[in-house]
Amino acid sequence: MSIAEGLLPEFDQEIEATRKVLERVPEEKLAWSPHEKSMTLGQLASHLANLPVWTRLSLDQDEFDVSPPEGDGSGTPQLESTPEILGSFDRNAADAREAIASAGDGTFFETWTLKSGGQTLFSVPKIGVVRRFVLNHLIHHRGQMTVYLRLLDVPVPQTFGPTADEPDF
Repeated sequence: MSIAEGLLPEFDQEIEATRKVLERVPEEKLAWSPHEKSMTLGQLASHLANLPVWTRLSLDQDEFDVSPPEGDGSGTPQLESTPEILGSFDRNAADAREAIASAGDGTFFETWTLKSGGQTLFSVPKIGVVRRFVLNHLIHHRGQMTVYLRLLDVPVPQTFGPTADEPDF
């Protein structure tokens, strides 16, 4: 079994669970934030929709500078509606899945470097980027999103098992 074949079932489960959470985002509350230091619901949903992009960035490139010295750094596109969030997430997840599926085992062991302003922040094997920087990051913010939903009294869907709103497993 290839690394991609081993990784794709986990990827598919996390994408499916994340989409269920994003489907619950109430469009009329995109500007809401639970705290002045927190992202708004719209910013968090946009971030979740964009996270799968890092899969192709890490597998097809050897480095990425989030704030290149010449300018034009990365930024999360701010999406303006729940359908736009879901559409962006679906496109990004499909592209990420294709990037994983088409990567050979050797690719996953190549080094990938994240920079900011030309300075190296870290260098790790590409498989570590996909697991930690994409999947674990997605899971982290999906959990954060479920707290936002709970605070907004939006039913929280199952992601790993029953919730108070969906108790039947």
